[in-house]
Order: sequence, then structure tokens, then C-alpha cells
Amino acid sequence: MTAISRIAPVRRLLGGLLLGGSALAAQPALAEEISIACGAGDAADYCPIAARQWAEETGHEVNIVSTPNDTTEKLSLYQQLLGSQSSDIDVIMVDIVWPGLLADHLVDLSEHLPEDATAGFFPALVENNTVDGRLVAMPWFTDAGLLYYRQDLLEKHGFEVPETWQELTEIAQAVQAAEREAGNDDFWGYTFQGRAYEGLTCNALEWVVSHGGGTIVDAEGNVTIDNARAAEALDLAASWIGTITPEGALNHTEEETRGIFQSGNALFLRNWPYVWSLASGEGSAVAGKVGMAPLPHGPEGEPAATLGGWNWAVSRYSEHPEIAADLVAFITSEAQQKAHAIQMGMNPTIEALYQDEEVLASNPSMSDFYATLTNGVPRPATVTATDYPRVSNAFFNRVHEVLSGNQDGAAAVQQLQGELRRLSRRW
Repeated sequence: MTAISRIAPVRRLLGGLLLGGSALAAQPALAEEISIACGAGDAADYCPIAARQWAEETGHEVNIVSTPNDTTEKLSLYQQLLGSQSSDIDVIMVDIVWPGLLADHLVDLSEHLPEDATAGFFPALVENNTVDGRLVAMPWFTDAGLLYYRQDLLEKHGFEVPETWQELTEIAQAVQAAEREAGNDDFWGYTFQGRAYEGLTCNALEWVVSHGGGTIVDAEGNVTIDNARAAEALDLAASWIGTITPEGALNHTEEETRGIFQSGNALFLRNWPYVWSLASGEGSAVAGKVGMAPLPHGPEGEPAATLGGWNWAVSRYSEHPEIAADLVAFITSEAQQKAHAIQMGMNPTIEALYQDEEVLASNPSMSDFYATLTNGVPRPATVTATDYPRVSNAFFNRVHEVLSGNQDGAAAVQQLQGELRRLSRRW
């Protein structure tokens, strides 16, 4: 069960920064109580800090609601509360693929925020959070897929960072063979998230888009997956299994792949930005040896990185939607995002912060990550709305069949086209 506790307004300074951003006048005539669903309440959860600061600035009270870490469990909790039209929670933290799924239960924030509320945010993230012309969530922090590599091994064996998937394949083969000959039989060329789950959707979308194979479903709701470039991308990925990628990758998620790379047993890794500080930190076998770059592309495409991240929304059943929207504006303000980036290492959704000297001093890799975000690819969650879980499930299961050697790329995309077209009648 979720735990709800009242947090009295307190004045807080974080890291010497005076944090602000509330649109309401301080000390309102009538203080209200707002409930916000944060994370799991661990040390990495910045939400309670920001909520307390907002309460101090506005004079309102705030209830902190701890929610499960697991995204599936979190979504289930939200669906239960929203489905019952409960007013118990006013503000909720939503995954990047949930706006379309939950839109009917969320307030149009543009009705409560200034006209320029989204100015300066990454346009792709704002677009992702806009459903049928309604701004149902404000971007908070973002992620995108990245290529990690062993700089020391590339230099040792005379290679540059690959720009295409074919280059990655050939370099991985060569370095893997050399390292195994040198005595590391556990060394692999490339590791990625291959389990049949949402993470595989992220990986495979990057392969397909970067080959010029479309985005599974386009912005108008047309299913586009059945094409030769998409099939080529999946066939290439299947060729990695058992050659440059361990067969165990078929059951690997983010942490298993990070473990392989961070222990020194992989040349390349596809993962999210959180890996940087862990792989470069104390106790890592590869500290000081790691580089980070945009993901490669196919012969007919450009680099593509699937967008991840979290956003803030207001429940349609809130008794105080305007005040709740002000809390959303406060948490997603530039000052709060700057503190979040400096104190927690999270990636802002406001473009200017990637040129901020204090942010870059705390994490120099932020400047490199900016280019990746500008090429970020949202999953087709907004256009497919409540059917997105079915779309993703069909996609990652079909891709998994290709990776497992049970189907080739052409047959898989043809079958997937039919499955998704049947679903598309509901969009």
C-alpha cells in the first residue's frame, strides 16, 4: 500500500541555490492541501524536496505519496486511483509512454499555466505530452539511449568510435577475438537489452529508425513497420546473438548489461545515461576507461535514440487543479531542474540547462548528451493511446522471435504489420 504523510511547510536551501518557480503569490488567503505521488522515497527521490520548497513558498500544505519503484506497479496504482475518480492524489509522476494512456483522466495544463509555459523545453517532449491538442503533462527529466564504449580498448586495437551499425559489428568482432586470444574468454563485443519487454522496444526502435525504417506507427496513426529497411535492421541485430553478443542477452535488461560492461567484459554497451556515473565511479573495473557517444546508424539513416524520462500531470479529479498545476510548474521550472541535475545527475528537459556552467561542472557529459536528445525518438505512445501497451508488446515479442532465430526480419515485420493494423482500427 502507499504511505501518505503530511509534510509541514519548511524552508530549505539546496546546494546553496535558492529554488523558486511558483506562479502563485506567496502566502495565499486560503491555504489548501495538495497530494503528490512521488517515487519510492529513496535517496534518489528529489520530488519530496521540491514539494516541500513549493509548500514553503506558497503557504499551501503538501502530502507526499510514496509509490512503487516498478513502473508496471506504479501504472497499476494510478489506473486504480484514476479509474475510481479518486481525488486522493492531485499530482502524479508519469512515464513518457503514459500520456496517451492516461490522457482522459488528466487536466489540460494549458488551461492553468501561462501561454509560454513550455517555452525552452525540448519540442519532442512537449509533443509527446500533448494529446489531441491538450497538454496533459510537463516534462521533468529525460533519458535517451546511448552507446558506451571502452576507449582504452579502441585505442589499443587501433579503432575509432563506430558511426554505423556495420562498423560496430566489425569492430566488435575484431576486438572480441583479440581480447579472448589474450586470455579473457568472457569478453564480448556488444551487449544490449534483449529480453522481451519494454526495453527491447526501445532498442529495436533505435535499430529500425536509424536504418530509415520508420517509427512502427507514424504520427497520423498509420502502421509503417512492414518495409525492407526495418527487416534489415532486425536481421542485423539477430546476427549479433551468439557472435558478438552473449545468448543470455535474450533475457537481459538494463542492469544485467551494465554488469557485463562495468566488470570489463564488453567493448560496447547500449544503455541509458544513468550508467555513466556508475561505470566511471569508485569500484568500477572500467573507471577512467569509458567513453559515451550517439548510437550508430544504418546505411540509409541517421542516429536515433529512444526517449525515456518522467513528467508531471494533474488528475482530472483533483479538487484544486489550478493549485496542483502550480506545483507542477514549480517542480519543472528551470531553477528546480537545475538543482535536480546538479544534486541528482538527472537530465533536464529545458534546453538552456545543457549550456549552464554549474550543470556542466557537475556532469561534463551533459553537453555530449544534448546532441543525442535533439535526435530523440518518442515511442508511438501518444498516437496509439490506450493501445500502446498492446503495440509495444506485439513489437517486442516479434523482435524477440527474430533475435531468437525463430523468424527472419521480413516475415516478422509482415506479421507485425497485420497485427498492428487490426489494432489501429481503434485509434
